[in-house]
Amino acid sequence: MRRLLASEQAGSALLIAATCLALIIANSGFAGHYHALWQIHGLGLSLGEWVNDGLMAIFFLLIGLELKRELYVGELSTRNHALLPTIAALGGMLLPALIFWQFNQGTAFQAGVGIPMATDIVFALGVLSVLGSRVPVSLKVFLMAFAVIDDLGAAILIAVFYTDAVSWLHLAAAVVVLASLFALNWLQVVSVVPYAVGGGLLWWLTLRSGVHPTVAGVALAFAIPFTRQGQASLSHRLEHFLQPPVALLILPVFAFANTGLAIAPGTLQALFSHSNSLGIIGGLLLGKPLGITLAVSCAVKAGLCTLPPPLRWAHIIGAGMLGGVGFTMSIFIANLAFAGQAELIQLSKMAILSGSLLSGLAGWAWLRATLPTRPAT
Repeated sequence: MRRLLASEQAGSALLIAATCLALIIANSGFAGHYHALWQIHGLGLSLGEWVNDGLMAIFFLLIGLELKRELYVGELSTRNHALLPTIAALGGMLLPALIFWQFNQGTAFQAGVGIPMATDIVFALGVLSVLGSRVPVSLKVFLMAFAVIDDLGAAILIAVFYTDAVSWLHLAAAVVVLASLFALNWLQVVSVVPYAVGGGLLWWLTLRSGVHPTVAGVALAFAIPFTRQGQASLSHRLEHFLQPPVALLILPVFAFANTGLAIAPGTLQALFSHSNSLGIIGGLLLGKPLGITLAVSCAVKAGLCTLPPPLRWAHIIGAGMLGGVGFTMSIFIANLAFAGQAELIQLSKMAILSGSLLSGLAGWAWLRATLPTRPAT
């Protein structure tokens, strides 16, 4: 956990730096060069598509590996431990979606309902790590567990609702490749080479099928062998190998490519008057903490699960606030929901940045005020 938080803290600092740099360039005389950069084509895709479809597939692979570990030996390995973050994640997805839907039902913007449902693991854990040793381990684990489940929900959402036309031939071929990878797992093949080659083919076939290729990353993760012997597992070693480049390179590059927003004079007025942006900000800032807290509260009162000590209700509320830091996943879904609508994507990204910033500040302030001044045990 210390190693993970160290990389997440550094990663969140790089994310902030990449975002600020992109905003500065996009509002300078170099804006034209910045936007032209992402349109450079190579090997059939633009540079922006390689970032969003290629590099982000590796991010989703890491998410899948983290989820798999949690299911086998982590916080999701037993029913009692799994219920709390799972219920929290469901509440944190449903209420933000409902708030967005109330603002945008029946409009041309309702496709963005998935935008406020996501949680950015890097930023959320980065904010938490700023509070240092005062944060109990149980809170860190709870936040990471429900954020991973949250991101899995986002991957399912992308596969089901943000796929326009499907090439069934390519999809069938992708299923065959995935089945072959599971067969290698069953045969106890532990070399990384066949999984890397098969994973690359799986990504290409998924891309050609019309299903978003990041889904291939999650699918590949579950085909990679995992054993309970910890560091001897290929899945475990690959997860630890991917954590630094994802946090320190892939996500900052994604942020730099997707947050270069031109801030026009009427941007703030549009931000707080447009139903789409109000739905996003309301979903992240209010829907996340309310949904997570209410869902956990109902589950505890119903006797489905309990708060593991020393986790307290103040911790749940603070984690819910940090859950409103959507950033990476929310931006990713916005690109898919409003593909081809540049102005709407720009407005959505501004709303995501605003809602995530306010949520992060609120979560930090709340936990700083409620956590004990002495180091947690």
